[in-house]
Amino acid sequence: MIVVQKYGGTSVADTDRITRVAERVVQAKRAGHDVVVVVSAMGKTTDHLHAQAREISPIPPGRELDMLLTAGERISMALLAMAIHEHGLSAQSLTGSQAGIITDATHGKARIIDITPGRITEALAAGRIVIVAGFQGVSRDSKDVTTLGRGASDTTAVALAAALGARVCEIYTDVDGVYTADPRIVASARKLHRVSHEEMLELAANGAKVLNVRSVEYARNHGVAIHVRSSFTYTEGTWVVPQEEHMEQAIISGVAHDTGEGKLVIRRVPDKPGVAARIFTLLASNSINIDMIVQNVSEEGTTDISCTLPLDDGPRALQLLEGLREEIGAVGIDLDPGVAKVSLVGAGMKTHPGVAAAMFTALSEAGVNIEMISTSTIRISVVVRAADVEQAVRAVHERFGLGGDAPSGATQRSGGVG
Repeated sequence: MIVVQKYGGTSVADTDRITRVAERVVQAKRAGHDVVVVVSAMGKTTDHLHAQAREISPIPPGRELDMLLTAGERISMALLAMAIHEHGLSAQSLTGSQAGIITDATHGKARIIDITPGRITEALAAGRIVIVAGFQGVSRDSKDVTTLGRGASDTTAVALAAALGARVCEIYTDVDGVYTADPRIVASARKLHRVSHEEMLELAANGAKVLNVRSVEYARNHGVAIHVRSSFTYTEGTWVVPQEEHMEQAIISGVAHDTGEGKLVIRRVPDKPGVAARIFTLLASNSINIDMIVQNVSEEGTTDISCTLPLDDGPRALQLLEGLREEIGAVGIDLDPGVAKVSLVGAGMKTHPGVAAAMFTALSEAGVNIEMISTSTIRISVVVRAADVEQAVRAVHERFGLGGDAPSGATQRSGGVG
């Protein structure tokens, strides 16, 4: 039986921690499993490499930046393989390309288009533990090394679990599961025992950092169960599973927040067909992801278009749209970095009216102003001032009784169990 384990940067931050990870991997192997391990770079290695690159070039060439950044995971995989050998077991480390992770040619944000795990299955058949460098692959067209985006070692692990038919993909991190809110902000936040792929996808997309959003999307599409747990304890974590495995659905599962977004405003553009398409086609063609979009009511034939996007993409988006400004007839383009997003997520809200009203009331009573609103069937998101985000999260979390000491009821899972 194949088990895929992924260890994040904090779990392999130094050689002592790598040694402890090796002990955990060896235990799984000696329990009778075929084990594939995906590792991130050690600690802040990727951040340090990014900083060094920008000391040389403000905008490093994408191909060369990917070549540089993939070095971090290669260091981790080789050291972990050595540590496993010290336990008397055989381990083989593989880069993303050696492991058969085939991507498109987009440097920095490549997407997996195929997995050809021949070398992995050969190594497993020979009794070896396989260590794979996360976050990276190889372009099918250019044959260049690519990276999948920050935090994408999760995606590597889930993709390999799907390709290998693994029983479970275990994501080991520095927290012991998925909580109803960030415990650093809400002291009463409660660990969830189970959450659906759909709910976790919304939580991850709206600021919950415990899982990479693309990994959850991949897990949902391929039916992979994920177990999020701490690499520092042996307690059970949170299971992220297909929807049908739930006996009941909570109205609300949790509150996520994201301080890494900015609000882009294109002012006074002509209110006519094709303008919005021109704006967002340009951003999409440059791999800039847009989240919320609001168009104001037209006045005197013009309107403002507002959207949110990752802050890291803000300067590039401004540069691109400034070059388009005269063509579309916009009066001005502004980027507001002082915003944050707060999201309420729960599969049960689609059959329970009044959730939005309760959320907005909680924010109003806390004195938090709402600047933008976006919804899906299982999510309500609002944009607020960044200075108000912690107060907003606490107010919404309390309003829906999500705390660990709250009585079980309609708005939560009893004991955190779905």
